Amino acid sequence: MINGDIRIEQRDGIRTIRLDRPSRRNSLARPHLDFLTETLQADSADPSIRCLVITGTGQAFCAGADVDEWAQAEANGELDTYGWTDKAHAFVKQLASFPRPTIAALNGSAVGAGTDIAFACDFRIASSVASLRCGYTGMGYSPDMGGSWFLPRIARPDVVKRFIFLNERWSAHDAQAAGLVSEVVDEAHLTQHVAAFAERLAIGPSVAFGHTKALLARSLAATLEEQLERELSAGVACGHSEDGQEALRASVEGRAPRFAGR
Repeated sequence: MINGDIRIEQRDGIRTIRLDRPSRRNSLARPHLDFLTETLQADSADPSIRCLVITGTGQAFCAGADVDEWAQAEANGELDTYGWTDKAHAFVKQLASFPRPTIAALNGSAVGAGTDIAFACDFRIASSVASLRCGYTGMGYSPDMGGSWFLPRIARPDVVKRFIFLNERWSAHDAQAAGLVSEVVDEAHLTQHVAAFAERLAIGPSVAFGHTKALLARSLAATLEEQLERELSAGVACGHSEDGQEALRASVEGRAPRFAGR
């Protein structure tokens, strides 16, 4: 399926969203953000989608905002009202709350909002030629699109501040050492490696994954008592799911469970 500059594919429960605008380094204008938000809204309700992969085409994963659209808005005196940030926030909220596992396959450079898309995913698997750069401070801006929320949950405070303040371009290996990237694989093997990892996630207990993601997202703002209540509620829901019932049968029968994702 192709919609403008974004390609979507699905195979064996794995949904791949490919930013396919290499001449613009996969930067995102307002129509792209609207499409991505609407796509994730629909995909969240589709149990056949059991793992989501976001990647890019060419030398970039995503360069962030479309600078030409941004400059035109400023020239028109519309910088405060043209709506890119509102649309970007709607997209990243959908991505962060996606109820099944998400993977950012960093094929190349990620800058600004491109890094935020990666940080909003559960896993960041980078090609050995990929790089990350904050971008915002280089343009005289503070982070938006969730970067100031995701980063403190991923890395140490001093690491976060260095990444943002100095606007350095970090290689994939440097980003991994700082905790910003889950793993780094050779460029030639990125697609195969991500596919194999996504397959392992896609055959897992999707209902339990969804409840686990929701629990983890709320844990840092919860008391222990509140979190235990949420765990109890989530556990009951998992137990009534097809996956939970299948796991119990499999345990009794001495075999591996075959999860349906429901």
